[in-house]
Amino acid sequence: MNPLRRGASTRLHSAKGAASAPAPLDAQPVVPAPGDYAEFLRLMLPKQQKNVASHRLGSERVWLKKAGPRHGKWGYRVMAAVARMARLDIIKPVPNPGGEAAIATEARRLRQLAAAGLRVPAVLAQQPDGLLISDLGQSGRATVVLQERLDHAAAAGPAALLAVWREGLAAIARVHMRGQHLSQAFDRNLVQCPDGVIGYIDFEDDPSEVMTLTECQARDWLSYLHSTAMMLEAAAPEAAGQHWHAALAEVDAEVRGRIAEAARRMKWAQKLPASRRWGRDTQRVRAVARLLGRWHLAPTAALQN
Repeated sequence: MNPLRRGASTRLHSAKGAASAPAPLDAQPVVPAPGDYAEFLRLMLPKQQKNVASHRLGSERVWLKKAGPRHGKWGYRVMAAVARMARLDIIKPVPNPGGEAAIATEARRLRQLAAAGLRVPAVLAQQPDGLLISDLGQSGRATVVLQERLDHAAAAGPAALLAVWREGLAAIARVHMRGQHLSQAFDRNLVQCPDGVIGYIDFEDDPSEVMTLTECQARDWLSYLHSTAMMLEAAAPEAAGQHWHAALAEVDAEVRGRIAEAARRMKWAQKLPASRRWGRDTQRVRAVARLLGRWHLAPTAALQN
């Protein structure tokens, strides 16, 4: 018998036995029971690398948000400059506080909007540095962001685009009818749930901390227009204006007045360069100013380049 082969066989058998031996009990991963949201948040928060990520908990899809750094103001530089030049506070960016303050703000706003009967993610668990919220999907069916629906509709033609755009107008009006406001009423923060209802996401900042309710609601309308103006101007500006005024006819007169004031003060922004080299935010502001001018001011003056 070859002793080398015998030793190798013994070592191989020993290694295999060690590898196949059961792990100690304290090494087994701890999996919270379905529905134990607080424990899931406690365990997953230190492991999550991204500020926002989705997870599976039993049959549920949930979202975990962890406290992150304060958002830099540079991302809002164009709108901030326009707000200063137009002396129009309602369009100035509201700084995101970041960190634990943003977590507390989002939890408070979600509970506030839910209590008003609006479709928002449910707060499942909360810690100072993290938040666990529900997904707005239902029975395995996912939500669709309104921004994506608008992009698809735009490719189908003006009529399809306006039909989806009007859903966004109606969703914002529904919030205001409940005496509430959104945080950033862009098309990317409006989502269609599987049952067709529009839901609302992203509440890390609260404009009401620096604005009145009237200003917040006017800001909602202008934010939605800001995120959709470029495609509207290219496809169906006149028809969109009719839907715009029909929606505003149902809102508070003071809110309408604030929007009309914004149209007047942003008139100069119609002259902003249309070239893409100036950035997409500049193009959006120009499109908003041109649409507001077309819809609220003398058409001949508003359409001058």
